[in-house]
Amino acid sequence: MLRILSSQDGSDLYLSTGAPPCAKFNGVLKPLSSEPLKAGDVARIADAIMDEEQKAEFERELEMNLAISVAGVGRFRINIFKQRNEVSIVARNIKLDIPLFEDLKLPEVLLKVVMEKRGLVLFVGGTGSGKSTSLAALIDHRNRNSGGHIITIEDPIEYVHRHRKSIINQREVGVDTRSFHAALKNTLRQAPDVILIGEIRDRETMEHALAFADTGHLAISTLHANNANQALDRIINFFPEERRPQLLNDLGNNLKAFVSQRLVRTQDGKRRAAVEVLLGTATISDIIKRGDFSSIKEIMDKSRALGMQTFDQALFDLAVEGAISEEEAVKNADSANNLRLKLKLHRDNPAAAQTQAASAQPATPAAPAVEASSWGLELALEEIKAEDEEDKKGG
Repeated sequence: MLRILSSQDGSDLYLSTGAPPCAKFNGVLKPLSSEPLKAGDVARIADAIMDEEQKAEFERELEMNLAISVAGVGRFRINIFKQRNEVSIVARNIKLDIPLFEDLKLPEVLLKVVMEKRGLVLFVGGTGSGKSTSLAALIDHRNRNSGGHIITIEDPIEYVHRHRKSIINQREVGVDTRSFHAALKNTLRQAPDVILIGEIRDRETMEHALAFADTGHLAISTLHANNANQALDRIINFFPEERRPQLLNDLGNNLKAFVSQRLVRTQDGKRRAAVEVLLGTATISDIIKRGDFSSIKEIMDKSRALGMQTFDQALFDLAVEGAISEEEAVKNADSANNLRLKLKLHRDNPAAAQTQAASAQPATPAAPAVEASSWGLELALEEIKAEDEEDKKGG
């Protein structure tokens, strides 16, 4: 089963009593057999892959995480757990071949971001949104193009990097270190240039990430949130009220980028990342320090010339390119109605839509050209709404 998972580039294998073995390929769950697993089948598999110490821990904790390597097949992260008094297993395929940045078709500005000397870069998205893959490609780009020391602290290690221009040391929680916190306390003693923290889950980890950035290192991590605004809210909620002014000041001074992504279904049945990019410009820094995030989306929308973009702009581009369907774009949009209308405008008058897209400028409080451009689009959208209403009445 692991051989099938690896050879067909699957992500996860699921073994659960009463269900057939299943695996995920391009985000779609598929059965590997028509026969359901019988009582005791999964327990016997689990028993075969655990050593005596792991078996004792599993009996005590009813949970077990371990990594295994299968010669000629690959490396896998295994989670063994109990459900309905039976044993279940989920195996994650840890891919040894790191995808090239160019193959992922991510925004070019991210190449500049990952080559920064210092600062904080946060990748945001839900589980299975492709954050780890994008991060691996960016770390690989830095590794190939810049000398230095890269340290990663991960749970688990999902991609194995090779030493290239940089020395890269990967530490797995539970295998190479007891915890994120234990590893983070000693990281600066290891003279790093880049520090990748697998995930920020609490205040202490966030404090370490900010401290690394503030002391001249590039700190990169991930956070579970839907977009940049939600990520900022989550970070703030890690801290008590009295600490928040200092937090916002540190965050505003050190942020290089929030990169939020979602995987969307392409026309050929595969998946591709729709990416929102918020860069730590002087304007964004000032907004974060003030703690008023209400204008962030608008600034991203008007700052494409700097490399920023919203989810809806990314989805619009993918739909116009033909990579995804309009239905898929609208389904994943933050503002479905606005994106639907923008796509309709493009269909009805592609030249005008292209002119509108090209007119996006970096946002400033007094930017009349941008304001006029946005006002023009709003008028066009209002006209389309009116036409739709007339069509409905006429029908």
